[in-house]
Amino acid sequence: MLHVAVVGSGPSGVYTAQGLVQQDSGVRVDVLDRLPCPYGLVRYGVAPDHEKIKSLQNNLRTVLEHERVRFLGGVRIGPDGVPATRLRELYHAVVYCVGAATDRHLGIPGEELPGSWSATEFVSWYSAHPDSVADGFVRGARSAVVIGVGNVAVDVTRILARGPSELSPTDMPQAALTALAASRVTDIHMVGRRGPSQARFTTKELRELGALPDTDVVVDQQELALDPAYADPSELPAAQRRNVEVLRAWAEAPPKGAPRRIRPRFFLRPVELLDDGGHVGAVRFERTAPDGRGGVAGTGQYEDIEAQLVLRSVGYRGVPLEGLPFDAEQGTVPHLAGRVLRGGAVSPGEYVAGWIKRGPTGVIGTNRPCAKETVTSLLADAPVLVRREVPHDPMAVLRAEGLRPVEWAGWQAIERAEAELGASLGRNVVKLPDWAALRAAAAGTAAH
Repeated sequence: MLHVAVVGSGPSGVYTAQGLVQQDSGVRVDVLDRLPCPYGLVRYGVAPDHEKIKSLQNNLRTVLEHERVRFLGGVRIGPDGVPATRLRELYHAVVYCVGAATDRHLGIPGEELPGSWSATEFVSWYSAHPDSVADGFVRGARSAVVIGVGNVAVDVTRILARGPSELSPTDMPQAALTALAASRVTDIHMVGRRGPSQARFTTKELRELGALPDTDVVVDQQELALDPAYADPSELPAAQRRNVEVLRAWAEAPPKGAPRRIRPRFFLRPVELLDDGGHVGAVRFERTAPDGRGGVAGTGQYEDIEAQLVLRSVGYRGVPLEGLPFDAEQGTVPHLAGRVLRGGAVSPGEYVAGWIKRGPTGVIGTNRPCAKETVTSLLADAPVLVRREVPHDPMAVLRAEGLRPVEWAGWQAIERAEAELGASLGRNVVKLPDWAALRAAAAGTAAH
């Protein structure tokens, strides 16, 4: 029997586990996660009002309930937990699917002012990530600027524009719901440094902004026209062409006079966050123009946009994992078809999948082919890997060393506690918001 540890229970980790047990009946997989809850970004990154995408948890659940797969939450890998070298001793193979845990910075003056946050921090707050300690995002804010034009930028823009009646049926934690219900934000600017034909959001996400009640989408047709592809988008790839068409329709439609406004802006590059009494008060942008090579160049023209809340959404970035090689420039672990490379040579029994392998690109489904490649490499290596002696049950060894993982029954206890919390608040399922609540719920019914 080949014993494999998969580190990370998000889509890439679960798809890796699925591929292993489906393709080889002689494989057992332990899926380890730092958090007591499975599903990674499906639980903690997908917006709470995206019920259809969140329902992917049901597919991931089926894999984690497979007879040869174990979920083991609350297990840290690294210097404050199980060292990577120890994990390697206990399993024939280890697959790291740890994602990209931090965000990119703008690198401009004023970025650290109060009121300036990463979109990651905002998403963690409204998704009840137990590491989230921030709040007060919308307190005192009238105008918000979201820097970036990808799907995460659209998500946070949409959540800012939603009313309490729309958010209450979701699993959003109560504190975030209460704060957003009291929000006085009326204007949300979603700003990109390039043109509409180069924006990274999908058309489906973009269209959702136009379907929000009590919200106008206000687009400046003259700004769109700065894009060379705007006049005739027929040569663009289908996704970009549809984006331009949606924006064009909004630009040509008269505003409804709704109480909230979403303003997609283009060809504006942030250069400074402006201080207003020790808090961000505006963002200074430089107008850009196409440089003829697919990029943009500054024009020396500037515009200040009022904002008491700034959310930067300019990409995620992988962080080094103790004991693994790391390419700091790419934010990934060096690999060959998923096999970890140390000093340019394959490191036997060590593998990667997901964002830590390829960088933070693609959608959830992109993790399937990525995991498949890694699984193919691992199973090709299996005849050699399985020769090495490892404990019959690696987790029994780690328990003897003091590890107390949250097993599947503990996760089910968390689910029941979240359902009970929702019922007590007159809502549906409501997420537990912090480590203490999650640990108490997992432990409280583990004895039943």
